[in-house]
Amino acid sequence: MPAVTASTLTLPRIDAPALDAAERPVRSVTTGPTGFEGEGFPVRRAFAGVSLTDLDPFIHMDQMGEVDYAPGEPKGTPWHPHRGFETVTYMIDGTFQHQDSHGGGGLITDGATQWMTAGAGILHIETPPEELVVSGGLFHGIQLWVNLPARDKMTAPRYQNLEGGQVTLLSSADGGALVRVIAGDVAGHTGPGSTHTPIALAHATISPGARLELPWRPDFNALVYVLSGRGTAGSEGRPVGSGSLVVYGRGDRITVTADGTHGSATPNLEVLVLGGQPIREPVAAYGPFVMNTKAELLQAVEDFQAGRLGVIPAGALMPHTMPGDTPRG
Repeated sequence: MPAVTASTLTLPRIDAPALDAAERPVRSVTTGPTGFEGEGFPVRRAFAGVSLTDLDPFIHMDQMGEVDYAPGEPKGTPWHPHRGFETVTYMIDGTFQHQDSHGGGGLITDGATQWMTAGAGILHIETPPEELVVSGGLFHGIQLWVNLPARDKMTAPRYQNLEGGQVTLLSSADGGALVRVIAGDVAGHTGPGSTHTPIALAHATISPGARLELPWRPDFNALVYVLSGRGTAGSEGRPVGSGSLVVYGRGDRITVTADGTHGSATPNLEVLVLGGQPIREPVAAYGPFVMNTKAELLQAVEDFQAGRLGVIPAGALMPHTMPGDTPRG
């Protein structure tokens, strides 16, 4: 169950879409493969197999977990660089610790979001705190990469810490869905995240049998990613389940409906709703760098190797290892 929850009876309600609002058709439904990231934590590659044109302005997204770690199992990432985009780490449940070479840092826990603008370049680390490694526990989150337009790729790095209590909480028109607005404008309600690229990002919990209809900016693309549960997307009733990514076509509103019954482990349909204004610029990506040309990528690698993207601070946070573990390089 997500850490941030509330009764929909007491929240502002999203107005039902206007009768003349055009519903966005479902263009595709894909299911991302599973893999491992960093020092070995499990992820699902949410955007695998989907064209960058359909994703624009987003580049990459991993669902981290959902996993209930045994003692000694939690893992994170070592120090690594980024340039040319923003990283968004949303912790649905559990705790991650962050530090970067630009002075940002802290705990990302229970519904909080770390929004890091890498811009011209930054080094950072995300790792579970020592107490979680020792005890084990629930770990479930999202990491999203948001592209920056060419004019902003070399902007100064920035760090935003958005606590779970800062998200804007809304109810669907019928009270059957809880919507957490993390960034951007959803149905006239704004989330706390400040973004260079105009986007909207929300996490919705849809009760069994309930239907979520959201007005959506016609100049934004529209994506829905299923974190858990089962349901259908669009008026076509396309079946979706855990790990499904729905790409919608043009229109003014998007629709997701939860199945009437779920297993006890996943009583609701949990979805991430996201979209943004396409940048429509060339994308050249290599590992942790997202630029516009191959020459800019080569420069990013050269700058990283020369230490121009930052240096690891003295006494910096490092991945915690249990006795007997073999550290990864």
